Amino acid sequence: MSQHTPQLNDYAGIILPEDACIVIIRTEWNADIVDVLEKGCLDILNLNNVACKIISVPGAFEIGYGIKNYWEKHKDNHIDRPSAFIALGCVLRGDTPHFDFVSKAVTDSIAQLNLMLPVPSIFGVLTVDNSSQAEERTSGKYGNKGSEAAITALKMISFSLNV
Repeated sequence: MSQHTPQLNDYAGIILPEDACIVIIRTEWNADIVDVLEKGCLDILNLNNVACKIISVPGAFEIGYGIKNYWEKHKDNHIDRPSAFIALGCVLRGDTPHFDFVSKAVTDSIAQLNLMLPVPSIFGVLTVDNSSQAEERTSGKYGNKGSEAAITALKMISFSLNV
């Protein structure tokens, strides 16, 4: 069965600036899973000729800081200023409450950044119980959530231009 890879052209009314640039903040933790999310994300961005930059942070807890720090250092630089951020990571449930703390922290930080920054921060972080669920969301029955995050970023860039 062949899965359809969505393109920006599949969505009417999506218009991007020529200099659109997306910064992907990805985790080093659970790299085997995040690498597949990143590939899905890059496939969509490349298919739609959108520039991107990839920044790595140790884990999901650090994503919010990575986004805010990048924004603060590059917001006035036209060349490096992003049109959107995409957060990519994977938090796997373990035997301790660590999963709950990290999942809440990364979710809350990205939600706050969406309200605080003038560019969107897209949530592409998997919070799953096990590796099988992660695989289903990277290359299984749920498609690739990295691809979905890229499409969401492109739609939100267009949305912010047209509001």
